[in-house]
Formats: sequence, C-alpha cells, structure tokens
Amino acid sequence: MKLDQFLKWRNLVSSGGEAKIFIKAGHVKVNGQIETKRGRKLVRGDKVMFLKNELFFE
Repeated sequence: MKLDQFLKWRNLVSSGGEAKIFIKAGHVKVNGQIETKRGRKLVRGDKVMFLKNELFFE
C-alpha cells in the first residue's frame, strides 16, 4: 500500500490531496525517517508517525 493511501485508509486525512500536502511538508515519518514521497510503498512492519499518531503497517 502506498503511504498516502495508508493515511487515508486509517482516516487520518480526508483525501489523497490532503495526504500529499502533509507528506510533502515533511510531517510524516516512516521508520524514524522523514518521508516526502507520497508513493512510498509500505511493507509489513513499517512504523508510520503522523502528527501524534504512531501506526504500524501490517
């Protein structure tokens, strides 16, 4: 699953466009690293930090 789709699927953003804005602005971390590519493919076990939410992709 792509990072922007994951944020939308978990209801953290209302649209893919909103996800893109947050990702491009550097507000999302994957496994402790800032991720600015909205098309980043998540793999099982990835930890996504968004604002004050810590989520795991399974």
